[in-house]
Amino acid sequence: MPNTTDYADRIAICELKAAYCRLLDTKDWDGWAQLFTEDCVMDVRDSGGTLEQGRESFVASVRSSIETTKTAHQVHSPEITIDGDSATAVWAMQDRLHWDNGAKLTGYGHYHERYVKQDGRWRIAQQKLTRLIMESETA
Repeated sequence: MPNTTDYADRIAICELKAAYCRLLDTKDWDGWAQLFTEDCVMDVRDSGGTLEQGRESFVASVRSSIETTKTAHQVHSPEITIDGDSATAVWAMQDRLHWDNGAKLTGYGHYHERYVKQDGRWRIAQQKLTRLIMESETA
């Protein structure tokens, strides 16, 4: 059974992921960037994206692809494992994107993440997005 520290860490990781969705959808790029380690590795190749290494590169890549896109990200049902100052999680996810040209995408899948605690705060160190379903609509 998890101890009290595990529960506090689980809540902190859930709040980190909630902030991830909110800051991404509101396009608060500076706030969103602070959720990641400087040397994070992000893999969205399964969604037609790229493999990015480093916070600056990753945030710039996401920003350039959805800066003016209306988005809504939701995550559910986290499976979190904590081991000291590192943790992993798998999150069920759904996102909806509306581009300026009228194209739309609804995606369903999972975020696979690794976290590290730095200066008493959890940050995302690694993320892989896998998609089970992608429903596209063209304008």
